[in-house]
Amino acid sequence: MQKTKVVAFVGALAIGAVSVMAAYPQSAAAQTRGMERRDDRRDTRQESRSVKQECKASGESRSECRQEKRDYKQDGRNGVNTVTPAIGNPP
Repeated sequence: MQKTKVVAFVGALAIGAVSVMAAYPQSAAAQTRGMERRDDRRDTRQESRSVKQECKASGESRSECRQEKRDYKQDGRNGVNTVTPAIGNPP
């Protein structure tokens, strides 16, 4: 008798936990500051690729384009880049 009550209680507790978890779906946004910084780095990396491609299309030398890309990435690390480059998709 006592064992049946314990099993019933544990079962009810498990069902309650599942229903509480289902009521609060996971958000798609970053949940920690580290995740936000990683997303920012990924965005900056993609934007710097666009800057380099734009530079190459303008006929600049390879070394000048690499330097532009480096400068853009460094600005992103310092929080300067808030606007996407001229070509590419808007944010």
